[in-house]
Amino acid sequence: MIEVHSWPTPNGHKVHIMLEECGLKLGRDWQAIAVDIGAGDQFKPDFLKISPNNKIPALVDPRGPDGKPITLFESGAILLYLAGKTGKFLPKSTRQKYDVLQWLMFQMGGVGPMLGQAHHFRIYAPEKIGYAVNRYSNEARRLYGVMDRQLVNRKFIAGNHYSIADIAIFPWLRSWQNQGIDWADYPRLKVWFDAIAARPAVKRGVEVLATLRKPLTGNQQREVLFGKTQYLKR
Repeated sequence: MIEVHSWPTPNGHKVHIMLEECGLKLGRDWQAIAVDIGAGDQFKPDFLKISPNNKIPALVDPRGPDGKPITLFESGAILLYLAGKTGKFLPKSTRQKYDVLQWLMFQMGGVGPMLGQAHHFRIYAPEKIGYAVNRYSNEARRLYGVMDRQLVNRKFIAGNHYSIADIAIFPWLRSWQNQGIDWADYPRLKVWFDAIAARPAVKRGVEVLATLRKPLTGNQQREVLFGKTQYLKR
């Protein structure tokens, strides 16, 4: 059984959704092992063995490509691995494959980091820094605009077929209110978002571990996630 060491965050949900979309069922084909990032589970030695960057998610597949166990960290790499393992959601055509991959990289290099910073400075930062709030809120709106324009005459982000690009992007947009977004400004993206949200596998994926997540209110949690604990040598 595949192990997914994870937490109910956008990057965790990417992998939960992908597994369910591929027809791999929670409890039958894969299991979710909670890594409570607010409590510091991501710094435990056993987790660092499979995720040296101390970030979730990480995957352990006892039946890797050569029949031996494989461990992977980084959600984008895990999506690619599962696409290769199952033959789903990454086109075989070279041209179409690279269309998908460029939008996967767009999520990994832009959507995730920039929207994450918007969340931080708008919601979690101990002091409101106007420049930072404006900088990342504006960047969030810019990225939403890029995606909205991409969906002119396309059903999905990388064309007319659902792919790992859609799976990677969708969870990050679920917190659109925290990013200062008004859906009225991005009508095509809103249609896409609602269509993805309605998929049965997506509904199942975003519920994985969801009951464990609680609002970030304590100073200790904030210190673990954003303070010096992140930067200790290990």
